[in-house]
Amino acid sequence: MKSDSVKSGAERAPHRALLRAVGCTRTDMDKPFIGIINSFSEIVPGHIHLRDIAASVKAGVRSGGGVPFEVNTIAVCDGIAMNHAGMKYSLPSRELIADSVEILAEAHAFDALVFIPNCDKITPGMLMAAARLNLPAIFVSGGPMLAGCISDNDKTEKVDLSSVFEAVGQVVKGTMSEAELQALEEAACPGAGSCSGMFTANTMNCLTEAMGMGLPGNGTIPAVDSRRRQLAEEAGQQVMKLLADNVRPRDIITGDAIRNAFAVDVALGGSTNSVLHMMAIAHEAGVDFSLAMVNEISEHTPHLCRLRPAGDYHIEDLDRAGGISAVMKEVKDGLKLDAKTVSGKVIAEIVAEARVRDRDVIRSAGTAHSATGGIAVLFGNLAPEGAVVKRSAVAPEMMVHQGPARVFDSEEDATEAIMNGAIKSGEVIVIRYEGPRGGPGMREMLTPTSLLSGMGMDKEVALITDGRFSGATRGAAIGHVSPEAASGGPIAALKDGDIIKIDIPGLKLDADLGDQEITDRLADVPEFKSVVRTGYLRRYAEKVRSASTGAVFAE
Repeated sequence: MKSDSVKSGAERAPHRALLRAVGCTRTDMDKPFIGIINSFSEIVPGHIHLRDIAASVKAGVRSGGGVPFEVNTIAVCDGIAMNHAGMKYSLPSRELIADSVEILAEAHAFDALVFIPNCDKITPGMLMAAARLNLPAIFVSGGPMLAGCISDNDKTEKVDLSSVFEAVGQVVKGTMSEAELQALEEAACPGAGSCSGMFTANTMNCLTEAMGMGLPGNGTIPAVDSRRRQLAEEAGQQVMKLLADNVRPRDIITGDAIRNAFAVDVALGGSTNSVLHMMAIAHEAGVDFSLAMVNEISEHTPHLCRLRPAGDYHIEDLDRAGGISAVMKEVKDGLKLDAKTVSGKVIAEIVAEARVRDRDVIRSAGTAHSATGGIAVLFGNLAPEGAVVKRSAVAPEMMVHQGPARVFDSEEDATEAIMNGAIKSGEVIVIRYEGPRGGPGMREMLTPTSLLSGMGMDKEVALITDGRFSGATRGAAIGHVSPEAASGGPIAALKDGDIIKIDIPGLKLDADLGDQEITDRLADVPEFKSVVRTGYLRRYAEKVRSASTGAVFAE
């Protein structure tokens, strides 16, 4: 066992003395040491209950003959970090999480790992670490938050965090009072769990299940449901079987698994951030996967679920309808059915046991919302390396659009213009210098997109950026434009009034400019110099690569 390096032999007596100090017995020294990688935090709603999840995992590990040790990583709540300097740290935290897991696992010689993530960057960061370390491992997320409810004149409506962000735009426009906003604020997030729609956190937890690293139910069982604790205990038991059988993450996170995850992603209409994260996970697993492959998968996978923000259903409804297993059953013809999973079963066996219980929530291919998937990657002279859009959340009238650019060099400037009523119908808002290097940190743009939606302008105005969007974003919001402005990408050449052409069905994003014009303009753009001179963000900006690579670090 790997843990023998800290517990076996006379020369390890000092190590055993320290292990006894944390409660290990003499018999424990003969058992596998299992790291329980928890991301518990008192500031993140998706993580406030993870001590309970960890307790169930540890019970499962002990019943399987292992010795569990709970350790922790950091966690950022993207909602709280949104629209201020804190969001610059969200994506960079993913790399810190992966690195910290590596440090904890290697320093303490764990034999196997159980990961307990829940929110946006924590799940992909831990998946990256699992692939890098390649120790037997299993994931059990904290589960989704239930939707909130608000009643008015005997009518009850389900609401969520996205509802609150969009309501701010309604207050600005004058169609909602501040008292109504406060009532919504108080109802939208009723308790523990990752925010209740198909936003980034839940997208990634669902894809963890689809790629085989989580047990069935990992993505959808609500945080407050007793089945979540049962699943956690089962995960603790199952990691001992994975260890005994020497099944490791790179046996599971293969090219086939990545393809399966993307197929489920586009069938769900998941967050655009999933593209960024799955590319990074593939990189750590040594899997070659290009952005163009996302379009290939999406072209042959129907869009089956309209969950918030694209529709009215929430993750609790998806769970009730059969969960991720049922979605996989509907797209099984496009899956690699012999792919392994941590359950010990291959995808074909899981699909065979699944059943769709609500055809409104999970449609069949014959009744799909669209014949193609909910995510698309656009290419063109504005995005030679690609840009990503959640087309399932774009209004039909904005699928093909062209209009004059309104160019801003920061999210704050664009937000101020929107709130001041300075944006006109038909325009295309461009927010640049917000990419991985330029931000630095590639901030999410939920505030400006939510303002547009709340003001009723999401069917009139498009927004493109080298930054990112929250999974809660809807509208013609095109992000991850690569290369980014800070790296001399064509987006840096744009000026107010330039005509931007968006063709989502045609997978195109162009400026009505000739190649020479773009080249000449870029030659006049001053060399980018980051305003960040110290700390982690400075080091991050020096190392991070393009969004088209998953924003991984240069090697």
